[in-house]
Amino acid sequence: MNLGFIGLGRMGSGMARNLLRAGHRVTVYNRSPEKAQALSGDGAQQAGSPAEAARDAEAVFTMLSDDHALSEVAFAQNGIASALKPGAAHISSSTISTALSRRLAEQHAANKQVYVSAPVFGRPEAAEAKKLIVIPAGDRDAIERYRPLFDAIGRATFVVGTEPSQANLVKLCGNFMIASMLEAFAETFATMEKAGIKRSLFLDVISELFGSPVYKNYGTVVAEQKFEPAGFALKLGFKDVRLAIEAAQELNVPLPLGSLIRDHLISAMAHGQEEWDWSSLALVASRNAGIATGT
Repeated sequence: MNLGFIGLGRMGSGMARNLLRAGHRVTVYNRSPEKAQALSGDGAQQAGSPAEAARDAEAVFTMLSDDHALSEVAFAQNGIASALKPGAAHISSSTISTALSRRLAEQHAANKQVYVSAPVFGRPEAAEAKKLIVIPAGDRDAIERYRPLFDAIGRATFVVGTEPSQANLVKLCGNFMIASMLEAFAETFATMEKAGIKRSLFLDVISELFGSPVYKNYGTVVAEQKFEPAGFALKLGFKDVRLAIEAAQELNVPLPLGSLIRDHLISAMAHGQEEWDWSSLALVASRNAGIATGT
């Protein structure tokens, strides 16, 4: 297929590269052009604007950091909506609000374009290794048409529903559960440290108990306190927890644990951890327990 890909951070670069490896023709755009140039060696064509990346595409992916960035790319004068052909699709893999997802669906429908929300679970190394979990929602026929693209970037695809915003809600709630796990690690590791028990020993016990690679991978980062370079920046984790709380509020669902984690993420940012991996949330519990953290 002729594809566009916009947003070439650590996640987007791996996804675009796997689409190229699958034999698709990919035109890429990134606000920092050097990231687009880096993919030219893999066969990507470089566009000068989002509109140029979308103009001849059967589908254009976006993988951007937040609502503001995606709104700019989608709705600006030289954005996706202005150039995408009728019947072609905007596939958004960004972690965004359910409200923006609904707005995108309405605008693309008005332009006779297709909108599929397809956020992903996985860290940058999973994106590079084609091991993401893809969770699309939208028109069923469109999802089936583009399923080979999801297969090219991930190891599993779960169709969430026919409303694109449903996929965004699943993504936000999934990230909220990961944040809840990080909070649990933070509190228990602080307890272990004050009791003189090695974090690595406790992690071995928990890994055996739960048998989860997510527990193992994140637990290792927290136990070893290797928070840089970030696989997922703490400031983005704060954004996702905030959006999860807002989405739940629309449904009259309280998230008391979410409110606690939100406040702890604010505390972490107050200590300069915005660009660290969001697993550095653990340092908040350490400081609260009187354990020296160096920040």
